[in-house]
Amino acid sequence: MGTIHGVGLGPGAADLMSVRADRLVRNARHVAYFRKAGRSGQARKIVEGMLHADAVEFPMEYPVTTEIPFSDPRYNEILSQFYAECCAHLRALAEAGEDVVVLCEGDPFFYGSFMHLYTRLRDDVDVRVVPAITGMSAAWTATGTPITWGDDVLSVLMGTLPEAELVRGMLNADAIVVMKIGRNIDKVREALKQAGKYDRAYLVEFASMDNQTMTRLSEAEDKVTPYFSIIVVHGQGRRP
Repeated sequence: MGTIHGVGLGPGAADLMSVRADRLVRNARHVAYFRKAGRSGQARKIVEGMLHADAVEFPMEYPVTTEIPFSDPRYNEILSQFYAECCAHLRALAEAGEDVVVLCEGDPFFYGSFMHLYTRLRDDVDVRVVPAITGMSAAWTATGTPITWGDDVLSVLMGTLPEAELVRGMLNADAIVVMKIGRNIDKVREALKQAGKYDRAYLVEFASMDNQTMTRLSEAEDKVTPYFSIIVVHGQGRRP
C-alpha cells in the first residue's frame, strides 16, 4: 500500500513551507490538488518550479463553487459525489503501491477541502498530514501588530454565518479573524459596526504573497474582496 500525504503549503509564500512539506513536494511522483475549473489553482501556483519532472498531476476540479448557495440540498449532493470520485482515484493509486501528495493551501485541518478526503480515506489507506502556517497567521502578521495579549479570547468566524451570529461571536471575542468573506463583505461590515469593532478592523488580501495588501477596513468601503482575504481585529488585553 502506498501513502497519501495531505501536505500543508502554508499561506502562499513558498519559503514559508515547512522542511517536511518541501521534501515531500519535490520528491512526489503523484501530486493531487483542488482547483476551480478553468483555473490553475492556488495550491499548484505555490509549488510552481518545485515538482519533479516526472510527477503525474491529478487536478481535482470543483463541480460547483458559488453557482448555487451552500444551503441548497444539491450543493452537498454534488460535492459529496465529487469527493467520492476523487477518493476512488487516490485509493486506487495507494492500493497500487503509489505514494500521493495532496497539496493543501494553509493547514490541511483548518477549513480545507482535504478534510473531506481524509475522513473518507483514513480507514482504508495510510493517510498522513503535514501541518502548516495558516492564512490567518500570515494575515495578522501582515498588520505588524500582535493579535492577542494576555488573556484575550480569539474567535475565528466565517463570513457565511448569519449576521446575528456574526454579531454575537464578535461581541464575545477580544480578538477576531473573519474568513470566507467575498460576497459576504457587506454583512461582515454591518456586524462589525453593531459589535462596535468596525474601526479596529483590518482587511488583508493575499497574505504573504507577492500581491499582498493590507488596509483598514473603514478605508476600503468600495473594495471588492477576493477569495484570499481575511479581516483581522486585534485584541487589546492585559500586558505588562
